[in-house]
Amino acid sequence: MDYANSDGDGADGLRTLPAAIKILIAGGFGVGKTTLVGSVSETKPLRTEEVISEHSIGVDDLVGVEDKSMTTVAMDFGRITFGDDLVLYLFGTPGQNRFWFVWDELALGALGAVVLADTRRLADCFPSVDYFEGRGLPFIVAVNCFAGTRQFSLEEVQLALNLDPDVPVMLCDARDRESSKDVLITLFEHVKKGGAARG
Repeated sequence: MDYANSDGDGADGLRTLPAAIKILIAGGFGVGKTTLVGSVSETKPLRTEEVISEHSIGVDDLVGVEDKSMTTVAMDFGRITFGDDLVLYLFGTPGQNRFWFVWDELALGALGAVVLADTRRLADCFPSVDYFEGRGLPFIVAVNCFAGTRQFSLEEVQLALNLDPDVPVMLCDARDRESSKDVLITLFEHVKKGGAARG
């Protein structure tokens, strides 16, 4: 696909648009999806956060994330540009099940996904894992390390989530840019090896 370039790149004044890759960042409520997108995006990320109100009482489970005051209601969006020929778009999914209708739209054309996990609320990962397994979309699991929480081995996490042995599981700190980059690199390596969710 080409577009006109006033600088006249190329013999015909047209130049090729960069390839675009879409990655989803999924996981349970309060697991750090917004934080990860923000830590690695080259631009200020687009966020669709709203204040948690009394309407969420009895609907959203705040156990383990009692200090959380904002929640994503549609998506987070970030971007990473690699030279002139590749752009990576990051889409953070909403965590609560009442917003899951957005997932099908976000998943269209995605190369793969990162499922963020919090060992305080590991069961919150199951809907994301089930979603990507059911669609055959390659994914990895990144355990976001929160201070003061019990640490589990990666093997224990893989077993608890009943993951296929080929699905990578790793530790990360969603606040740290380098750690978040390592998560994305691990996903790309998994996709390159032909990794696919169990379907």
